[in-house]
Amino acid sequence: MTAKNLLVELFVEELPPKALKKLGESFAAALAASLKKDGLAADGAQVIAYASPRRLAAHVTGVAGVAADKPVVQKLMPVAVGLDANGKATPALLKKLAALGADESAVAGLRRENDGKADILFYDSLAKGATLADGLQKAVEAALAALPIPKVMTYQLANGWDTVNFVRPAHALVALHGADVVPVSVLGLQSGNTTKGHRFEAAVDPVVITDADSYAETLLKDGSVIASFAERRAEIARQLAAAAAKAGGKPIEDDALLDEVTALVERPNVLVGQFEEEFLAVPQECLILTMKANQKYFPLLDATGKLTNKFLVVSNISPADPSAVIGGNERVVRPRLADAKFFFDQDRKKSLESRVIGLSKVVYHNKLGTQGERVQRVAAIARAIAETLGGGELVQHAEQAALLAKADLLTDMVGEFPELQGIMGRYYAQHDSLNADVADAIEDHYKPRFAGDSLPRGRVGTVVALADKLETLVGMFGIGQIPTGDKDPFALRRHALGVIRMLAEGDLNLAVDGLLTGVFAQFNGVEGFAPNPQALADFIYDRLAGSLREQGYTAQEVDAVVSQRPQRLGDIVKRLAAVRAFSALPEAAALAAANKRVSNILKKADGVVDARVDAALLREAAESALHAALVEVVPQADAAFLTGDYSESLQVLARLRAPVDAFFDGVMVNADDPALKANRLGLLAMLHAAMNRVADLSKLSA
Repeated sequence: MTAKNLLVELFVEELPPKALKKLGESFAAALAASLKKDGLAADGAQVIAYASPRRLAAHVTGVAGVAADKPVVQKLMPVAVGLDANGKATPALLKKLAALGADESAVAGLRRENDGKADILFYDSLAKGATLADGLQKAVEAALAALPIPKVMTYQLANGWDTVNFVRPAHALVALHGADVVPVSVLGLQSGNTTKGHRFEAAVDPVVITDADSYAETLLKDGSVIASFAERRAEIARQLAAAAAKAGGKPIEDDALLDEVTALVERPNVLVGQFEEEFLAVPQECLILTMKANQKYFPLLDATGKLTNKFLVVSNISPADPSAVIGGNERVVRPRLADAKFFFDQDRKKSLESRVIGLSKVVYHNKLGTQGERVQRVAAIARAIAETLGGGELVQHAEQAALLAKADLLTDMVGEFPELQGIMGRYYAQHDSLNADVADAIEDHYKPRFAGDSLPRGRVGTVVALADKLETLVGMFGIGQIPTGDKDPFALRRHALGVIRMLAEGDLNLAVDGLLTGVFAQFNGVEGFAPNPQALADFIYDRLAGSLREQGYTAQEVDAVVSQRPQRLGDIVKRLAAVRAFSALPEAAALAAANKRVSNILKKADGVVDARVDAALLREAAESALHAALVEVVPQADAAFLTGDYSESLQVLARLRAPVDAFFDGVMVNADDPALKANRLGLLAMLHAAMNRVADLSKLSA
């Protein structure tokens, strides 16, 4: 049989919308992989995945009717075991051949090959290639088994007796090789060439697929279904943009919502609805979330990004008169918006401050106490950070914002929409006439929420956000809730990266170790809490190293800087730039290698070596020259370092290459005289201290 294109479709009841895209991709990929493994499809075969609310399908090019025979090499046994002295087959060999479906006539054709120890008998044969019927049966079963099904359901087949397990009840199976039906059966279904189109708007029922290549075109023409997830998504995006432009606005951008709506409709029709303008008095975040989460609508924004009283509906039907569909959606959304307005109005009857006491009844963690206790710790941490960064008004505002930051958790609006925590706190703080910086900090203390998210907009918000994330990190590490592998239920990696970004990008004059020590002190008296500042510091610097590598710095550059555990993260980028510039110098490689040698020598020395030199004990010309160079160069390098000019500091140190090379060429460090040895180790310690203030240059050595 010649190669033809293959189409397989499983027609089912409505699939879970949030999983549809992955289900479609998985079905097509697993089906094609199985066919390729059996030699029925070439490795370069093109695979198209289709997925609509009621179907999963795959189109594979160049599928053979029968796979080519495969050569099979079977190792049998040593010649000495398989053949007797006369070259006749032994019973052991005949038994082995019989198990492989061969008889004594195959003995003459056995191949001999030495494996380095003895001559071995091999049986070469051809295995019949799989037929498409057998291969496709296996491929469909494998594809269904591999589906990332969120939750399996059990349902009864039409015969009334048998039951099967699948994500949704399946009703039809199409399997076409060109125009020929391939006999396959799964989930109680026999393959054919018919399927069903749109639930309400199909031109014919059933829809007959004449051949594999006409699948998408036939479904669109006769079934009113856009089978491709990607094409349907693109069509929805096009219609959204056109309808929004006509209505004088722009649709909110939300890829997740667009994916979900694509999985809910088979042939989209975008319509414009509207609601009463009085609802716009409610914060637009509430209205937007209500429309998106509950109704899957796309709210319309004006040119400034402000919410309008119009929204876009992606309908699954296209009536000649859409007014009934539009009116129905407007009636449905109105109670949702009314609920949001009611929550907003009710919440503002109580101040945020009056809600704080209620946090003492909300459990934060069974080992770390209530949200009320946590808020007190965060406030104390925020106060300490603010005092370090400037004191005065910053302390007052940071402490107030920290005490109020979690109060909106007890509001009706946040109870209904947890995603609005912090956002609603800011609105309620403004209603309470609180300071603008305090109100902003209540919202911003959750930032950055994810990679690429913005940082808090002001110093008060930064202080409270730092305090909140550090309290979480220290608390969880203190009770042993340390992330392992891919498990991080408390998002501690994200919290650590948030701390790093605020310290680095904000160039805050805060030392990492000092911060952690102060935060750990806030947990004194918490039962079962075990301070572990070193483990948490390691965790933070590991996250820092990973983040820097993702930004394009080399592993050597990152290791050179981060291994020094710089306490102020705001100058990390300057240190990395200095290391990169130093690496380009002709002296860099030799000095890095020498620094590595110095490090190894000092590690092997007994006890701690003081960076102190007695000039009277300098016997060799090379050690005197190195000492003189250090006396001249180190003050200049240190001066540049103290002003933050790290590049200049390393550039100055590059002048030490010649005296360092001469020292190692002509001086024996481990001299027999203990005083000489100690003095030379002190000289190396002095060199080591000078060269490693910016970064550990030994890490640059290959």
